[in-house]
Amino acid sequence: MIVIKSKSELALMRQAGRIVARTLAELKQYVRPGVTTYELDQLAQRIITRHGAVPTFKGYRGFPASICTSINHEVVHGIPSKKRVLNEGDIVSIDVGATLDGWIGDAAITLPVGRITERAQRLLETTEGALWSAIAQCRAGNYLEDISGAIQDYAESRGYSVVREYVGHGVGRQMHEDPQIPNFRQGKRGPQLKPGMTLALEPMVNEGGAETRVLRDKWTVVTKDGKLSAHFEHTVAITDGEPDILTLL
Repeated sequence: MIVIKSKSELALMRQAGRIVARTLAELKQYVRPGVTTYELDQLAQRIITRHGAVPTFKGYRGFPASICTSINHEVVHGIPSKKRVLNEGDIVSIDVGATLDGWIGDAAITLPVGRITERAQRLLETTEGALWSAIAQCRAGNYLEDISGAIQDYAESRGYSVVREYVGHGVGRQMHEDPQIPNFRQGKRGPQLKPGMTLALEPMVNEGGAETRVLRDKWTVVTKDGKLSAHFEHTVAITDGEPDILTLL
């Protein structure tokens, strides 16, 4: 069942979303060679709690950290560690969730560590472009398939593949609500978009093939061919007019 949020509930979600946005903005300034993903996790936790929220991911289905940090060929759900040091030329995806008064904001960015290759930069630009292409479809009267198709078309037209095992989702009081939002066409229109729906759109785009596997930690998802992957995400509300991005500053 897709939960429709009231205007007052959307206002609460926007507060949670802004905490996520502030957290990502501060982390962006801190990402550089020599920093560990554990340091990023601890900083994120301090920022989130300083704003009166709690990290949504910590303890969720047993996840041990406040954020997900996924480096290079890691797609999503990377676990921060004191042993994982960022190196010049890496790309790192940072996924942040914050819960404020029971309402959740969820967003992700992939950042360069120092100077990166043109190849890696093009992947980042394509993945973020796929997200904005999807957001443009978030209008009442459109269908879920319009969002999925926009992501797939944008990524594949530039020579990349989209991950199929992991998808976007509804979000609100629960981290994962209906509907699931694939990053590729299903061959059916799916639910029609209505005002009050809140969707976490998150294209995961691979430099090589779409296939993934999960590491022994039972969390970290990597590309099967070892090639780079990037991940961008925003929480978006459907309105009577323009898409309302709840995880923007």
